[in-house]
Amino acid sequence: MNKYPIEIFWSDEDEGYIALAPDLPGCNAWGRTEGEAIIELHDAMAAWITACYKSGDPVPEPSKPLYAMTV
Repeated sequence: MNKYPIEIFWSDEDEGYIALAPDLPGCNAWGRTEGEAIIELHDAMAAWITACYKSGDPVPEPSKPLYAMTV
């Protein structure tokens, strides 16, 4: 299992928290709370990585995180 860095921030426009995985381009999630956004991001990251394996695309190595999520 790899630990990927994540970013979480409040979005006034979306009226909720946005969580994203910078090492996985386009992989992000929304939640009403930080916790909800993190849970949604975990699912999105797992799906992103699974799609890479299925298509034969390389899965990026994680960069050095300040905070990380294991997927």
